[in-house]
Amino acid sequence: MEDRVEPAFEGESGSTLGGMTKDNTGRVLTIAFTVGGVLLLWVVDGPLAGRELLVRQGGGVHPVGPVAVAGAALLAGLAAWALLTLLERAGRRSAYRYVASAGLVLSLAGPLTAAQDPAGLLALGGLHLTVGAALIIGLPGLRSHAGACRAPRTGTAP
Repeated sequence: MEDRVEPAFEGESGSTLGGMTKDNTGRVLTIAFTVGGVLLLWVVDGPLAGRELLVRQGGGVHPVGPVAVAGAALLAGLAAWALLTLLERAGRRSAYRYVASAGLVLSLAGPLTAAQDPAGLLALGGLHLTVGAALIIGLPGLRSHAGACRAPRTGTAP
């Protein structure tokens, strides 16, 4: 008889890679690519376009720099991951995209109220939409809808 040690927590895939599930590895990569993607968009909208993204905050006007962009995207990613984990444990994984979409809509209040000019509004709104879309689509993966697309297995090969 073989002794088998079960990991403390398994993702839906059930397999682990160096103590991390495939789900967690994918989620870490999703957040990392989200941060990288939004930084790339910030570079295109800001320095490459020859403009500084500015926001009104606390009675003054402040620049939106790469550290603020990366930090906000990272925090949003970690918060989204925590939300997804809580919903999975409650058996409500399918609610993630609805709750996260509502959070994205609420986050757009920031650019709407703080952007310095119309171009800044578009740039900041684009940053928010980029992060939101990446996390809403990428964090749970496409597996949640994959079962509906596959034919049932019969157990025999053709």
